[in-house]
Amino acid sequence: MNQTTERREAVQVSVDVVLLTLVEQQLHAVLLRRAAAPFAGVWALPGGFIHTAEDADTKASAARVLQTKVGIEGAYLEQLATFSGPARDPRGWSVAVAYCALLPAQSLPPQRDDLCVVPVSALPQLPFDHRAILDAALARVRSKSLYSSLPVHLCGETFTLPQLQLVYENVLGEPLNKVSFRRKMDEMDWLEAVPGALQGGAHRPAQLYRVKPAFRQELALSPRGL
Repeated sequence: MNQTTERREAVQVSVDVVLLTLVEQQLHAVLLRRAAAPFAGVWALPGGFIHTAEDADTKASAARVLQTKVGIEGAYLEQLATFSGPARDPRGWSVAVAYCALLPAQSLPPQRDDLCVVPVSALPQLPFDHRAILDAALARVRSKSLYSSLPVHLCGETFTLPQLQLVYENVLGEPLNKVSFRRKMDEMDWLEAVPGALQGGAHRPAQLYRVKPAFRQELALSPRGL
């Protein structure tokens, strides 16, 4: 009796993270200089292979990559998509689970030679399929910003409503009506005033707000966009 033996080849499984922040009212991406081949010395998205002995899941892998390679913890993190195929990595057939992360600029790590923060409008050529991953992350962030509290993860711990609106506008790339914006924030009911906290001059100080505890790492959603 003839038996057919299926040839099984190892498939590389990794995570890649698009880490976005706002610098001078522009969306920026955090890139790392690759230390090893392939593409040694080239700027790329933070990423790495799954560590099966220590990572509970791919989200844990992404959080570990941000901690060990970028030097940050506590960024908002959500799964983006899976990218796979024989052509995306010269080492062979591979699968990458991509994540999108958001972080306030003040929480970025100190400047390093192997790390850069680049405007998404002026990205260098990226290796693998990292540009496709980054473009998918930008589309996701802009789409979800129309109906959710996602942009708040680019803010500091406290902020005024005008500051929050400016963050939304910078992400979306368009101005928003002040009255409509504030009505939408009220409908989602995810903000709380910080008692006794005001910002600005003595004549017209602005109330400071923060995210309610229930929404610190979750998103408030609206059935209708901004």
